[in-house]
Amino acid sequence: MPRITVNEAIEQALAEEMAHDPRVLLMGEGVATKRPALVAAFGGARVRNTPLAEGIIAGTAAGAAATGLRPVADLLFAPFLCYAMDELVNSAGKLRYLSGGQFAFPLVTLAMTGAGWGVGAQHNHNVEAWFAHAPGLKVVMPASVADFKGLLKAAIRDDNPVLFFIDIALAHAEGEVPEGEHVVPLGRAAVRRPGEDVTLIGYAKTVDVCERAAQALAERGVSAEVIDLRTLKPLDEATILASVRRTGRAVVVHEASRTCGVGAEIAALLAEHAFDALEAPVLRLTGPDAPAPASWPLEQAYVPQADAVAAAASRLVA
Repeated sequence: MPRITVNEAIEQALAEEMAHDPRVLLMGEGVATKRPALVAAFGGARVRNTPLAEGIIAGTAAGAAATGLRPVADLLFAPFLCYAMDELVNSAGKLRYLSGGQFAFPLVTLAMTGAGWGVGAQHNHNVEAWFAHAPGLKVVMPASVADFKGLLKAAIRDDNPVLFFIDIALAHAEGEVPEGEHVVPLGRAAVRRPGEDVTLIGYAKTVDVCERAAQALAERGVSAEVIDLRTLKPLDEATILASVRRTGRAVVVHEASRTCGVGAEIAALLAEHAFDALEAPVLRLTGPDAPAPASWPLEQAYVPQADAVAAAASRLVA
């Protein structure tokens, strides 16, 4: 299997889906400038730079989806989604329901998020839980190069609006991608490492954090299972419950702030449906309830690290 970067995997997915379906188009802030190969292959009508006006971009994409196209809108950084909340949440997310299912809204919104580039709080804010809370929207946040490609292809083919978050720190990560048609269904988590003593649950860059923590735990004689959520909505509850019912312990790790985050939802899920199997409280290791710093060292302190995850898991097992 060839090794490519996350950015290359995204471009491969876009190119393959645009070739597969003439209704797919790419629009957004600098997309034609950043992806000249797509312009050369599919023309300026299907790969369009837009003004720096996120509400207009999202509204145009929602309208295009309602008329039968399958737009992919790139809004660059996740905090810029604040300017597109009405179009994404109040229109795209609800109109399929309000139409009684008569209309589909196959819209994918791309946005970069997370620490790794030192871009400061107004460009770095993990807002995925906002959209997981909004009816009608799906939320995807991959960790591996192969999943970036396979999940983006699935998102473009989905008849519902999908928020597709790209962790900035992973943009240039390399990995193998299967040759040929590669589509990863939405709503299925992946067990990255089997284990018996504790379950470590993460998504995006924290999957690697969990895997490194699991390796450190193995050296201490603790067997940790690592789950990559991949899709935050729909959430693969069955995989989470099956793992924690077996291990009896769970640590949920995410960079987004703690209050009302994905970790809280998973903790509630386990309390409701696996309480009798729990041998210790569910722990959450998250970013702080504070704006993200621009300083590289402070960014690293802001994000949960492997040694902290390993220490938390060790406390549970002890």
